[in-house]
Parts: sequence; C-alpha cells; structure tokens
Amino acid sequence: MGRIDHVVVLMLENRSFDSMVGRLYPERADFDGLTGNESNPLHAADGSCRSLPVWNSPDITPESARIPDPDPGELFDDITMQVFGLDGSPADPPSMSGFVDNYLRQPGDHSHDPQYDPGAVMHCFTPAQVPVISELARCFAVCDSWFSSAPCQTWPNRLFAHAGTAGGRVNNHTIPRPFFLPTIFRHLERHKRSWRVYFHDIPQTAALFDLWTRIPTHFRLFDPEFLADARDGGLPNYSFVEPRYFASLISGKPPNDQHPPHNIVYGEQLIATLYNALRSGPAWERTLLMVIYDEHGGCYDHAAPPAATPPGPPYPAEFRFDRFGPRIPAVIASPWIPAGTVVRPPVGSPPFDHTSVLATLHRLFDLGPAPTPRVAAAPDLLATLSLPGPYNLGPARLDVSDTKAGRSELRSLRARSWNGHQRRLRDPLALIPGSLARAAGHFHGARRNRRDRNKRRRDTDPS
Repeated sequence: MGRIDHVVVLMLENRSFDSMVGRLYPERADFDGLTGNESNPLHAADGSCRSLPVWNSPDITPESARIPDPDPGELFDDITMQVFGLDGSPADPPSMSGFVDNYLRQPGDHSHDPQYDPGAVMHCFTPAQVPVISELARCFAVCDSWFSSAPCQTWPNRLFAHAGTAGGRVNNHTIPRPFFLPTIFRHLERHKRSWRVYFHDIPQTAALFDLWTRIPTHFRLFDPEFLADARDGGLPNYSFVEPRYFASLISGKPPNDQHPPHNIVYGEQLIATLYNALRSGPAWERTLLMVIYDEHGGCYDHAAPPAATPPGPPYPAEFRFDRFGPRIPAVIASPWIPAGTVVRPPVGSPPFDHTSVLATLHRLFDLGPAPTPRVAAAPDLLATLSLPGPYNLGPARLDVSDTKAGRSELRSLRARSWNGHQRRLRDPLALIPGSLARAAGHFHGARRNRRDRNKRRRDTDPS
C-alpha cells in the first residue's frame, strides 16, 4: 500500500463498455467483449419484429464520432426496458434486449424519420478508432467487470462515486437541492489526506453542500492547474477530474465528456493530455490512474448487471439500489500494473462499480470504516498493483488527433437542447452562496492572471 501516494480519477460521460472497448481483445478468452454476433430486436408498431446487430461505422468522421445521435434514454424506466426488454420486468432475468426498442420510443415520433437510425445504440468503435483509451488499456489494464453503480442517470451514479450512495434518488431531476450527503473528500481531510477537484467549465462536484466551503481552496482548473501540478509533482493524494460539459464560443472549446452525441475525439484528447502530464511528472511511479465513465448512457452492452449490495436507506423512490446498471469502460494505469492485464474481482466478490474508487481510497490511505454497506462490499484495485516494483512505466507519450472544433460546430452544439446532465448542472450550482462562487472565480482568475504576469515578466526581463 505504500507504493501509491496519488490516486487520479477521470470520470467521463455516458458510454458503455461494449461501445468503447468491447472489441479490444477479440481473441482473448479471459476478456468479456463483443463477438460480433450480438443483436437486439426491434418491435415495430405494425407488430413485426426484426433483429439489429452490433455494427461499426468503418470511418471516423465528425458524424460517426457522435453516434448515437440523438441522445439515447437514460432515465430509470429507460434503463429498466434496456436491461429487461420491451415487455420484461425486474422480476425476470436481465436479457439486455431492450436497447433498440427503448431508443425508438424516446420522445418524438421517429417511426417515419429517414434520418433516425434505431440501431445507432448498437454501434461500437474499434480500437483503431479510439486509439488513446485502447493503448492505455493494452499498456496497463482494462476492467471488464465494472458496472455503473445504479441503473439510472448521471447524477445518482456520480453521487455513488463521491458518497457511496445516491440518497435513494434514481433520476437527475429528483436530486434535492441542496443535498447533504457526506463525501469521501471530507473523510480524506479527517485523516490528514489531501484532495482537489480539477474541472474545465462547471464542476458537478461543487453541487455537494459538503464541499461548498472548500470551493475557493480545493477546486482548480484542469488547464493550466492540473497540468502544472502533475508535471511539477504537486498533485494531492486524491484528484477527481471532471471533463468539459458545455461548448464555448469564447474559448473555442467543445465538450470533451464523450456524452452522446458529443464527438468522442475530444474525449480522447483529454485522456491523452491527462496521461501525458502524469507520465512526464516526477510522481508517476507513485500514481494510480482510473479512467471511468459515470453510466452507459443508453448505449448497448451485452453483459447483464448482477445483484448489488444496497447502500442503506432512505429509499424515497422505493428502489433499494439492489442491482447495478450496465457496464461502463474502466481503464486502470500505473507503473505497478503488468501490461495487458484484464482486471476481475476476486471470486465470490461483487463486481467493480464506482464505490470501488472509495474502497480503494479507504484501504490505500487507511480511512477507517466504509461509509455505506455498498462501499464495504466493493472490491478495491490494490491487487491490480501486482508488479514487485514500478517497472511498467508505459509509453512516454500518447499521441492523438489534433482535431479542433470550428465555430460552426460550436454553434451547432450550443443550439442543441441540453441533455439531462447539462440541465441539472446549471440548476444546483445557482444555489451556491454568491460569496463562495465569487471567491472561487476570483481565486482561479487571480491565479491565472498571476501566472500570465509572471510569464510576461520573464519574457521581457531575462534577469
């Protein structure tokens, strides 16, 4: 356990395991990926039924990099249909047969729309099309048994990553404002461990009341502050990294969260930038990196979610969180991990889920009893660090496409309706006391201005 001083978690948005890395190891018996024979039925309004297989668009174009478009359903009821089928129920074994049917039944009449492809949720990318996450997985480890913590939307799943529970809430819009869940961040503080949240535009984590007084001191921008901290060896014990959720005409930056239908290339760029900063820094040999996604976002996955340990009451929605949501991509990197590792939980253990992040932190940093029964039951990742020394440094650099978003693409993104995560993200942050929000803004603005002034001085005055 003394091998690791820094844990870094990047949580991206709304992609399933099969859609991103299901074709990573087609020949390995110890890897639960796609065979190419998977399919889902499509039940039409006229009573007919046909089968739609998994498929791949052979070229990465701006259009194919956004599949599925429009955004699939991710409400609790949507995922129930995706997992149990059109006419199934949670009393039945999970069939993973309702993805296409649910996609066709999203709001709006798509039955006669020639531009609407009901099979878009069955699309998957090849390793050559997502080279960054694929190379990272091959050079270190991929977990093919990491499920989303709950069969519902973004916010409940992110709350499991921070608190080991969603407070019984199953959809974004049911999250109370503000919400008072105790978090892993304060638990780290009590045990003299450091933490920071690094973000791009609006951090979802700041909506947790538990962290409001820490916004000015513990929330920092990914660029330049995470990049500088990583390269200078100044990262805390725990870093949680949030992607860019919104398009900005001012900065010229598109979303890089990979939430459908956002272009996955920009998320690949984020993963590469983050890894390259860690890899070039002096603390890489003592670092554990996890790249995970909050939930599957309605994209197809063939692995049936198993039963889960309930996190404990309350259960206002009358769902006990006793089953996981579909699988999500999970790539684990550290110089202590053998290349080509496929991570599986111990025999008889539950699968990995977002509470495995908390379980890993608790056992790595000796944080005492787990905060919820779900965290107590979760497997940690310490056994993955199986090399006798930090011998697998990995590639010195991950290269990726330098594709940039043009103003027409940014305008198009801004003209789209916000997804459920974006709508919810704008709401609770407005409740943060103005003094704290201003302090956070002044903190980051002052830090950036100070760096800029110092750089100008160095450029104009060599002495």
